[in-house]
Amino acid sequence: MSPTRPTVLFLCIHNAGRSQMALGWFTHLANGRARALSAGSEPAATINPMAVEAMAEVGIDITGESPKRWTDQTLTNADVVVTMGCGDTCPVVPGTRYDDWPLEDPAGKDLETVRRVRDEIRDRVERLLVELDTTG
Repeated sequence: MSPTRPTVLFLCIHNAGRSQMALGWFTHLANGRARALSAGSEPAATINPMAVEAMAEVGIDITGESPKRWTDQTLTNADVVVTMGCGDTCPVVPGTRYDDWPLEDPAGKDLETVRRVRDEIRDRVERLLVELDTTG
Protein backbone atom coordinates (compact mmCIF):
# COMPACT_ATOMS: atom_id res chain seq x y z
CA MET A 1 0.00 0.00 0.00
CA SER A 2 1.18 3.46 -0.83
CA PRO A 3 2.52 5.02 2.40
CA THR A 4 1.05 8.45 1.80
CA ARG A 5 -2.02 8.19 -0.39
CA PRO A 6 -3.60 4.76 -0.80
CA THR A 7 -5.92 4.01 -3.72
CA VAL A 8 -9.17 2.12 -3.19
CA LEU A 9 -11.17 0.58 -6.02
CA PHE A 10 -14.89 -0.02 -5.48
CA LEU A 11 -16.27 -2.78 -7.72
CA CYS A 12 -19.82 -3.96 -8.36
CA ILE A 13 -21.61 -5.37 -11.39
CA HIS A 14 -23.19 -2.29 -13.00
CA ASN A 15 -21.12 0.51 -11.39
CA ALA A 16 -24.36 2.44 -11.11
CA GLY A 17 -25.35 2.36 -7.42
CA ARG A 18 -23.32 0.92 -4.56
CA SER A 19 -19.86 1.52 -6.01
CA GLN A 20 -20.78 5.04 -7.13
CA MET A 21 -22.14 5.93 -3.67
CA ALA A 22 -19.00 4.44 -2.09
CA LEU A 23 -16.82 6.53 -4.42
CA GLY A 24 -18.79 9.65 -3.49
CA TRP A 25 -18.52 9.01 0.25
CA PHE A 26 -14.85 8.06 0.06
CA THR A 27 -13.89 11.13 -1.97
CA HIS A 28 -15.86 13.36 0.40
CA LEU A 29 -14.62 11.81 3.66
CA ALA A 30 -10.99 11.19 2.66
CA ASN A 31 -10.58 14.86 1.83
CA GLY A 32 -7.59 14.19 -0.43
CA ARG A 33 -5.74 11.85 1.96
CA ALA A 34 -6.61 8.81 -0.13
CA ARG A 35 -7.86 8.22 -3.65
CA ALA A 36 -10.80 6.15 -4.88
CA LEU A 37 -11.96 4.72 -8.18
CA SER A 38 -15.04 2.73 -9.08
CA ALA A 39 -15.86 0.28 -11.86
CA GLY A 40 -18.08 -2.63 -12.77
CA SER A 41 -18.01 -5.93 -14.64
CA GLU A 42 -21.08 -5.02 -16.75
CA PRO A 43 -21.45 -1.21 -16.57
CA ALA A 44 -24.94 0.24 -16.86
CA ALA A 45 -25.73 3.09 -19.23
CA THR A 46 -26.23 5.61 -16.41
CA ILE A 47 -25.93 5.99 -12.65
CA ASN A 48 -29.01 4.90 -10.69
CA PRO A 49 -31.13 8.06 -10.27
CA MET A 50 -32.15 6.99 -6.74
CA ALA A 51 -28.47 6.75 -5.79
CA VAL A 52 -27.92 10.25 -7.19
CA GLU A 53 -30.90 11.58 -5.22
CA ALA A 54 -29.90 9.84 -1.97
CA MET A 55 -26.35 11.21 -2.18
CA ALA A 56 -27.61 14.71 -3.05
CA GLU A 57 -29.61 14.65 0.19
CA VAL A 58 -26.31 14.52 2.11
CA GLY A 59 -24.63 17.14 -0.05
CA ILE A 60 -22.61 14.83 -2.29
CA ASP A 61 -23.00 15.23 -6.06
CA ILE A 62 -22.21 12.06 -8.00
CA THR A 63 -23.69 13.22 -11.30
CA GLY A 64 -20.22 13.88 -12.74
CA GLU A 65 -19.41 10.16 -12.67
CA SER A 66 -20.46 7.52 -15.18
CA PRO A 67 -20.50 3.72 -15.06
CA LYS A 68 -17.31 2.21 -16.43
CA ARG A 69 -15.73 -1.21 -16.82
CA TRP A 70 -12.71 -2.14 -14.71
CA THR A 71 -9.42 -2.45 -16.56
CA ASP A 72 -6.14 -4.16 -15.77
CA GLN A 73 -4.67 -0.68 -15.17
CA THR A 74 -7.39 0.20 -12.63
CA LEU A 75 -6.77 -3.05 -10.78
CA THR A 76 -3.00 -2.64 -10.81
CA ASN A 77 -3.27 0.86 -9.35
CA ALA A 78 -5.45 -0.22 -6.42
CA ASP A 79 -4.02 -0.86 -2.96
CA VAL A 80 -7.43 -2.09 -1.76
CA VAL A 81 -10.28 -3.54 -3.82
CA VAL A 82 -13.75 -3.44 -2.26
CA THR A 83 -16.23 -5.76 -3.96
CA MET A 84 -19.99 -5.29 -3.65
CA GLY A 85 -22.02 -8.19 -4.93
CA CYS A 86 -20.09 -9.04 -8.07
CA GLY A 87 -19.08 -12.49 -6.82
CA ASP A 88 -17.00 -14.50 -9.26
CA THR A 89 -17.14 -11.80 -11.93
CA CYS A 90 -14.87 -9.53 -9.85
CA PRO A 91 -11.23 -9.91 -10.81
CA VAL A 92 -8.55 -10.94 -8.32
CA VAL A 93 -5.01 -9.59 -8.34
CA PRO A 94 -2.62 -11.58 -6.13
CA GLY A 95 -1.06 -9.48 -3.37
CA THR A 96 -3.87 -6.89 -3.35
CA ARG A 97 -6.07 -6.48 -0.28
CA TYR A 98 -9.71 -7.42 -0.95
CA ASP A 99 -12.75 -6.59 1.18
CA ASP A 100 -16.24 -7.79 0.31
CA TRP A 101 -19.13 -5.60 1.42
CA PRO A 102 -22.37 -7.59 1.23
CA LEU A 103 -24.72 -4.67 0.53
CA GLU A 104 -28.24 -4.74 -0.85
CA ASP A 105 -28.35 -3.76 -4.52
CA PRO A 106 -30.23 -0.44 -4.79
CA ALA A 107 -31.29 -1.12 -8.40
CA GLY A 108 -35.05 -0.73 -8.71
CA LYS A 109 -35.47 0.04 -4.99
CA ASP A 110 -37.38 2.93 -3.44
CA LEU A 111 -35.61 5.96 -2.00
CA GLU A 112 -35.99 4.78 1.60
CA THR A 113 -34.14 1.53 0.80
CA VAL A 114 -31.43 3.39 -1.11
CA ARG A 115 -30.96 5.73 1.87
CA ARG A 116 -30.32 2.72 4.12
CA VAL A 117 -27.74 1.37 1.67
CA ARG A 118 -26.18 4.86 1.42
CA ASP A 119 -25.86 5.12 5.20
CA GLU A 120 -24.39 1.63 5.52
CA ILE A 121 -21.84 2.50 2.84
CA ARG A 122 -20.89 5.65 4.75
CA ASP A 123 -20.26 3.60 7.91
CA ARG A 124 -18.10 1.12 6.00
CA VAL A 125 -16.15 3.89 4.24
CA GLU A 126 -15.45 5.59 7.58
CA ARG A 127 -14.11 2.31 9.03
CA LEU A 128 -11.99 1.71 5.93
CA LEU A 129 -10.44 5.18 6.17
CA VAL A 130 -9.53 4.51 9.80
CA GLU A 131 -7.96 1.17 8.78
CA LEU A 132 -5.98 2.94 6.07
CA ASP A 133 -4.85 5.49 8.65
CA THR A 134 -5.96 8.46 6.59
CA THR A 135 -7.63 10.23 9.49
CA GLY A 136 -4.94 12.78 10.16
